[in-house]
Amino acid sequence: MRRRRPGGPHYRLGGQTEFTAIPNSVYLRALITLLAAAAVLSQAAAEDCQWPESGDPAAPSAGAGDAIEIANPDELPIEVTSGAVELTRQGNATLSDGVVMRQGNRRLSARSASYDSVSRRFAVDGEVEYQTPDLRLKGSSGSWGADGTGQFSGTEFELPARPARGTAAELGMTPAGELKMREVSFTACPVGNNDWFLRASSIDIDQRKQQGKGRNVRVELKGVPILYAPVISFPVGDARKSGFLFPSLGTSNKSGFEFGAPYYFNLAPNRDLTLAPQLLSRRGLGLEGQFRYLSDRSHGRLGARFLPGDDLAGRDRSLASLLHQTDFTDHLRLAASIEHASDSQYFEDFGLGPDGTSVTFLDRYLSLAWLGRGWRLDGRVQDFQTIDLAVDPLERPYSRLPQISFTGAWPVFSSGLTTSLDAEATWFDRDEGTTGLRVDLMPRVAWPMRGPGYHFEPSAAYRLTSYRLSDLAPGADDAPDRQAPILSLDAGLEFERVANARRRLLQTLEPRMRYTWIPYRDQSDLPIFDTALPDLDFVQLFRANRYVGADRLGDANELAVGVTSRLVHADSGQQYLSATIGQRFYFERPRVVLPGESVETRHASNLVGEIEMTAYRNWSARLAMEWDYDASNTPLGQASIQYRPRRDAVVNIGYRYREGILEQWDASAAWRLSPNWQLFVRQVYSLRDNTSIDRFAGFEYGSCCWRIRLVGRHYVSNRTGESDTSVLLQLELKGLSSVGSSDDTFLRRGIRGYSPDPAGPLP
Repeated sequence: MRRRRPGGPHYRLGGQTEFTAIPNSVYLRALITLLAAAAVLSQAAAEDCQWPESGDPAAPSAGAGDAIEIANPDELPIEVTSGAVELTRQGNATLSDGVVMRQGNRRLSARSASYDSVSRRFAVDGEVEYQTPDLRLKGSSGSWGADGTGQFSGTEFELPARPARGTAAELGMTPAGELKMREVSFTACPVGNNDWFLRASSIDIDQRKQQGKGRNVRVELKGVPILYAPVISFPVGDARKSGFLFPSLGTSNKSGFEFGAPYYFNLAPNRDLTLAPQLLSRRGLGLEGQFRYLSDRSHGRLGARFLPGDDLAGRDRSLASLLHQTDFTDHLRLAASIEHASDSQYFEDFGLGPDGTSVTFLDRYLSLAWLGRGWRLDGRVQDFQTIDLAVDPLERPYSRLPQISFTGAWPVFSSGLTTSLDAEATWFDRDEGTTGLRVDLMPRVAWPMRGPGYHFEPSAAYRLTSYRLSDLAPGADDAPDRQAPILSLDAGLEFERVANARRRLLQTLEPRMRYTWIPYRDQSDLPIFDTALPDLDFVQLFRANRYVGADRLGDANELAVGVTSRLVHADSGQQYLSATIGQRFYFERPRVVLPGESVETRHASNLVGEIEMTAYRNWSARLAMEWDYDASNTPLGQASIQYRPRRDAVVNIGYRYREGILEQWDASAAWRLSPNWQLFVRQVYSLRDNTSIDRFAGFEYGSCCWRIRLVGRHYVSNRTGESDTSVLLQLELKGLSSVGSSDDTFLRRGIRGYSPDPAGPLP
């Protein structure tokens, strides 16, 4: 064999032996195998080339840039490029002066390498680098086979898709994409940041299943060990995997120190289960679980929490819930929501915040909805569990066993008229008080006329409500009914004008009026199953019936008048400012009332108004109130202002007032002080009671690969007045998992406009 010039030979090493010397004037190419038997190799060499006369079995060194392609019958060919190569009659090779091997999207480089034709493996040494789309590593030495197996020592590795990186004393690869590492340090922090590491005696990673398993694992944060586990499983990517999750931590006055160790069961691609044994230092051991499922037509979740033998209460405590939905077809849906608590004190002991500890009733229902073209039929069974036993039995909500309702609307040919029907039949049941069946029907015909800048809609309806009652007082009518027509005329106009010289803003003026006539009907003998008088606002102002529910139909000979003015962007339609004011005027004073409601003695209702500013230079504000001009006071009012320059920076100030019931100030903020520090704070103060009913403060420190959040909270139950203090701790190692109580939802509810999204200007 003669020495080739640089850039000359190109060798293919495959299942057949072939070597052809081609003149330099044509393209110099040679095909050689390292995998054939020695006899075949000798025969081919004798026929197609001359070996050295000395009989030295070693081939001369190839020039720099020489390449070898190894064609594996079961794999893609391997192309080898080196500065020099020596071949033996047995099919072995020694490569030096810089070696690069390529096989598809795999690339391996080293200072030197040797090839063993029997094992079909390369041994590499010095500045070893290996790259695939899923793995990059650097090592001191190792071996690699044409089938994708490898073993490397003294490695630094990176998983680009994760992303994650680390070091391992030994790293092995299998053709299936599995990594087996020994004496490992693993982190998701970028290069140059070593804030946290997962250190283990061994870690096995299946890149196809995106799952990892470590043994003798120690998690270190800033060099301080924070967790040890003999065995740990963790995801590598988005794939789910059964195994222990990181523990939850917390503390409160009522339960003491709380610790949970959740275990996740990946039952199937569409089902999973999480079980979390819990320790409450003042109450004992408990178990919490959640089962989730998903199919082509259904989805839902089943949750439960069980604390046997609560040390403080002296009894078993539990909470169970079910949420379910099934779409049998595109028009038929089944939905269920069921929740049950073991006792009336459950939420007082385990709830969080004034709202969480002040649950009065638990709603349980099962509904079936059938949707047609222009109509809908609903069936529902609904029940309530009373949590606040202080509520008078005669004030507790009725069960609906069952409720069937229908609503539909249809055009009358091409006349412009529309007809509609609202119908309902409900059986109301309760342990105490009147029970029975209520049937409510309301057919309606309307003539809606709409055009640019106006709408005009006269309508006529007839409402019939009848009852079949039980558990009545002696002599009371067990089959009362009520019938009354409803006539109304709804009309409105929309004017607009250019509001500035640059013609970018438009100002609108939108007056509206609605006349309603409903004759008086004595309804004092009708029960009250689900009817109430809502707060008067701009929506309620233009409703025909001033009551919500079918047990009362308010008599009316009145005119509702309102006007709205808006400031909007001429191109996008974005609203910057709106102002609304409205009032009802009575031609006849209404006489129908609910038990305990005062009869109206005035000729007009209270005045309602609202001003809203939206997203003007990061500011938004709202003021709404109801004004009693006769008494010169405000029965109901609320105001709020918000400054939100970024998604992670918001300040809120609010005020709520209801005459004789509450008067509260509410201030909250979430503000990023620096790229690493964020502050959370909220205070709800009752001016009526001169006390704080809810306050919390906390901070978050985060870097590119971890964050810690600590929030302390003190609150008073709206129901009992008892107070509690709790501490929430959350530690997240980005790219690995989180430790502690997940409080993003709590912060979203407590701080209006808060979002944990990355900082940046709002769209």
